[in-house]
Amino acid sequence: MTSEVAGSGSSQLLRSLNGQWHRAALNIFLFIVVAHWIEHLAQVFQIWVLGMPLPASKGALGLVFPWLVTAEWLHYGYALVMLIGLLLLRPGFTGSGRTWWTVALVIQFWHHIEHLLLFVQAQADVNFFGQQVPTSLVQLVIPRVELHLFYNAVVFIPMVIGMIMHRSRTPENLRLTSCSCVHRSRHTQPAGLAA
Repeated sequence: MTSEVAGSGSSQLLRSLNGQWHRAALNIFLFIVVAHWIEHLAQVFQIWVLGMPLPASKGALGLVFPWLVTAEWLHYGYALVMLIGLLLLRPGFTGSGRTWWTVALVIQFWHHIEHLLLFVQAQADVNFFGQQVPTSLVQLVIPRVELHLFYNAVVFIPMVIGMIMHRSRTPENLRLTSCSCVHRSRHTQPAGLAA
C-alpha cells in the first residue's frame, strides 16, 4: 500500500511537471543550463583571451571556490542533473519539439557516461588509458576544456530548438500540447483546459 501511494505521488508529480508546471520547470532548467554555460564561457575567456594557464582558469565560481573545478563529483552531479531534467521534462513535449528534445537527451546520456568515467577514476584514485589524470574516452582525442564546451553546445542547441518548437503556437501544438507552455487565447483552449 505504501509503495502504491509513493508511486501515485511520483506519477502525479511527473504529470504536474509536464502539465501545469511545465513552463516554470523548463524555465528553471534553462536557468541552470545557462548558468553552467556562463561558467564554461568564463573559463574559455580566461584561457583563450586572458592567456591564463589551464590550472589557473577556473571560471567565475572557481575563482572564489577553486575546489569546485577539481571536484569531479560536482561535474558528474551536473551531468546527472542535466540527464534527469531532460528525461523528466520530455513527456510534456510533442511533435518536432519532442524530437529535438530527445536528441539533446541522447547526447546528454553519452556526455553523462564520459563524466561517469571521470568520476570513477577520481573516486578510485586510478587513471584509465595510461593517462596522468582522469580521462574520458573522447578526451583521448580532444582536450577536456574544448571537449566539454563541445558537449554542452551539442546538448544545448537541440534543447533550445526543442523548447522554441514546443512553445510555438502551431496548430499541432495547440491541438496536442496540454502543458502550460503554449500561450492560448480563450478560443484556442483544448477540451479540459478551458477556464
